[in-house]
Amino acid sequence: VISFTGSTRTGQWLLAAAAPHVKRLALELGGNAPFLVFADADLEAAAEALVANKFRCAGQTCVCANRVYVAQAVAAPFTALVAERVRQLKMGNGLEPGVQLGPLIDRAAFDKVRQHCDDALARGARLATGQLPGPPATVWGNFFPPVILAGVTADMLVVREETFGPVIPLVEFATEAEALAAANGTPYGLAAYVFTRDPALADRCAQSLEFGHVALNSGTGPTPEAPFGGMKMSGFGREGGVEGLLEYCEVQTVARGGSEAG
Repeated sequence: VISFTGSTRTGQWLLAAAAPHVKRLALELGGNAPFLVFADADLEAAAEALVANKFRCAGQTCVCANRVYVAQAVAAPFTALVAERVRQLKMGNGLEPGVQLGPLIDRAAFDKVRQHCDDALARGARLATGQLPGPPATVWGNFFPPVILAGVTADMLVVREETFGPVIPLVEFATEAEALAAANGTPYGLAAYVFTRDPALADRCAQSLEFGHVALNSGTGPTPEAPFGGMKMSGFGREGGVEGLLEYCEVQTVARGGSEAG
């Protein structure tokens, strides 16, 4: 088996290259994780989980929340709680005490995050907190300051693509059906997060969301003891748990006749 974690494009290339050999693959590919906050959610807990989830590795993990959907009724207080925490983040050298946010991996990553922010602002979004880095590039290097974008809509790059950077785009929703349709409105299906105090609503979300990993009232991602992997364009196969070990096994059936008895 070829086990690969990376971009969807590279995964597609591996599929084509492995086909002549009939080689099995286990692929964890791109993501576009939704983070749903319903009106009855514990907003403090949701804000804490979002900031911890989104800004680890400066937003550069495949399970980082990429699209944040928040109920209209609590959009204002939730935004304020998240903004309060974002303003406290310290950006700098990760070897220095207290630093929580490091640089992006290269200039191409920096430019992509900036493009997503510029596109959103040009289409009507607004900065809820934070500032976009300005020239010259040598001042900022690959450090991109954390920002929150409010008034985000489905046509913006920060929703349609995986940003892979320290940007929280907030999209408001009115109904459960609207939130779930928006969350599933992507070709990717790696991780999703739901915050609600209603167990029935949480269960409906888990059953409806087309993602391999669904966290309820938690911002945690994969753990070694649990299977983890994607659906749709996020790949197939699992890592972790017994299921992850089975990816490396071939099942053989041995049928024994009666002549061997005794």
